[in-house]
Order: sequence, then structure tokens, then C-alpha cells
Amino acid sequence: MEPDTQNGGGMAKLGIWLVVLLLIIGGIVVYGKRGEDTKKASVKEPIKIGFIGPLTGDLANIGANTKAAVEIGVDDINSAGGIGGRTLEVVYEDSQCTPAKSTSAANKLISVDKVAAILGDTCSSATLAIAPIVEQAKVPLISYASTAAKVSDAGDFIFRTVPSDVLQSSFAAKYAVEKLAKKKVAIIFVNNDWGLGLSKGFSEAFKAGGGEAVFSEGIDATSKDARSLLSKIKAIKADILYLLVMPGQAEIVIKQAQELSLKISIFGADPLEDMTVWNNAGKAGEGVMFTTIGTSPSDDFKAKMKAKVGSDEIIYSGPFAYDGLKILGKVIGEVGTDGTAIKDALYKVSYEGGVSSPKIEFDQNGDPKEAGYAIKIVKNGKPVVVK
Repeated sequence: MEPDTQNGGGMAKLGIWLVVLLLIIGGIVVYGKRGEDTKKASVKEPIKIGFIGPLTGDLANIGANTKAAVEIGVDDINSAGGIGGRTLEVVYEDSQCTPAKSTSAANKLISVDKVAAILGDTCSSATLAIAPIVEQAKVPLISYASTAAKVSDAGDFIFRTVPSDVLQSSFAAKYAVEKLAKKKVAIIFVNNDWGLGLSKGFSEAFKAGGGEAVFSEGIDATSKDARSLLSKIKAIKADILYLLVMPGQAEIVIKQAQELSLKISIFGADPLEDMTVWNNAGKAGEGVMFTTIGTSPSDDFKAKMKAKVGSDEIIYSGPFAYDGLKILGKVIGEVGTDGTAIKDALYKVSYEGGVSSPKIEFDQNGDPKEAGYAIKIVKNGKPVVVK
């Protein structure tokens, strides 16, 4: 009997088609699984935020103290589940508070690390230098310490949790006239945006209060000798010196004032919060007063900072950086990582329960709507709040 080749051929073709169909279905399943795995891997990738600050140099103590506060914020966010189920990662860059290094740091964070937002910088001149970069890249930036008035007009993507010097200078001048009863002020300011802006604001407010600015001169940030300026001030008999310089330079000026027997009250601003100034100034620092930006750290935050830095020192920039990070975490959790969406949400955010201010909301310039200040005086080598 001859085989049924026609039927056998049909069966063979059917078998081939079944194999092909199975391969197609298998491919779809594998492809779908790969797509799902890729999606899961993407979701699990950490959200990156950049940090720029002085981690080395004269202001390294401020940078280290601030970095510790940010690290606490990262731990708090990640231990609570992260942001939308994704962990938060902060990429730290050292700027030494210089415009050139800050610019390099910003470019790296944006182009290489692909951060969603940036915290930084400390010094106003550095923040103003990177403002055009983040503005063009549409990467929101929150400064935790830059107080120069110019920052208010730096761009639509530029915010700060710390208040403008317009407020600090007015507060300081009013205190000097009304509480300290000073009438003639001499001003030494560092030649940068911060120093120029604060000296101008103080001088105007001091005059408005009935005082007189009898001397005002700038000093280069790298100068280690202020004797000629101090000698001029001694000759004109001012009754208060408004000293606007950074740690590393501040203690030098304070010690030189003592060496020249300059019998004058010294009054400074928020950078004098740094304990390295008073550790280096020694007895020459006794009685020096300065304004500081008021913060309200919780007992839990204080304990975590002490564990991080090994002391009770909390420089104001730390709490403002911590709250800046928490604000970014809150906003990114709501709108995602698109820069424009983050920026738009920041103008609408209302953040309460922080460790810097009871409530943070930003005005149309990206500045906080509320501000609080305190006066400190150095006693036994440590700044304490004047009640």
C-alpha cells in the first residue's frame, strides 16, 4: 500500500506552523518580560540631587557641617521609603566657595551625574556664578546659605531657603543703633557680592536710624593683613566696627584689632557662626557680637548632628540645607524629576515642621517669605545667644 504523501505533507506543514507560532509566542513573552525588567530596573534607579559647597579650604568647617545635615536628610528620606519607592542619592562636589570651582561642579552634576536638582552653593558669589548654568539647563537650584540681595534676581530656577541680606542688614543696623546705642560705624567688607551688598544695606539702615557711616572700605578675600584699615578706623574714632569677612580672615582681623589696641565694639554677620573663628581668635574674640539667621533644630536633629560631627556645633547653613533637601524630596515625589515641573511646584510649596524655619514658602523671586534673626556674643570662647 503506498503512503498518503498529500496528507503527510499537510501534517508536516501544520507542525512547522505550530513550531513557528510557539517561537513567536515565546519571543513575545521573553520580550515582554525583558521590557518589564527594564522598567523595574529604571524605577529602582536612585534619584540624584547634587550638593555644592566648600568641603576644603578656609570654609571647610561650614561645608562639613552642612554636608552632615544633608546626609541626615538623605537617611531620613530613604528610611521612610525614599521618593516614590526610589532611593535618594546626593552627589557631593567641593567648590571651596569659589565661582570657578562651583561652575565646574555644576557642569559635572548636570552633564555627567544627570541630577534632578542642586543644593548650593554656600557663598553668594559662587551661587551667582552657577545661576546662568542651571537656568539654561532647567535644573532647579536651592541655596542653603547664599544671602546676597542679587540672588533674588538670579533666575527663575534659583531658590534659597535662607533669607536675603536685605533683611539681615536692616536687623543688624537697628540693633546697633537702638540696643547698643552706637552712632559712628566703620565698615570693613570683603570685596565680593555678599560683602558689598551687606555693607550697603547696613550703611543705609544705620543712617536711617540716626547713625553715621564714617568709614567703609573693602578688603580682598585673600588678604591676611588689615592693619592699615584698622589704623584708619582708630584715627577717626568710630564706636563700632561692622566686620563683614569670612572665616579664615575674620580671626586675623579680630586679633590685629587687639594688637593695635582698637577700643571698639566689633559686630559681624552670620559666617562668624563658624567655631573655627573663635578657636583661632582666642581671647581676642571675647565680646565680639554678630547676627545669625535663626533656626529651630529639633532635639532629634541635634542628636543626629552631634553623632555626625562629634560636637554640638550646628552652623545655620546645615538646617537650611536639610530643609532644602526635604522640600526637594517632597516636590519630586509629587511631580517627578522634570526640572520645569519641579521649579513650578517649588513656587507653590508650603513646607512646615522643618529644622530651620517653622514654615517655608517661596515668593516670586524664590526667596523665603519669612525670616528670623538672633544676636550672639562670644563668651569664654563660644558664641551664645543674647537674650
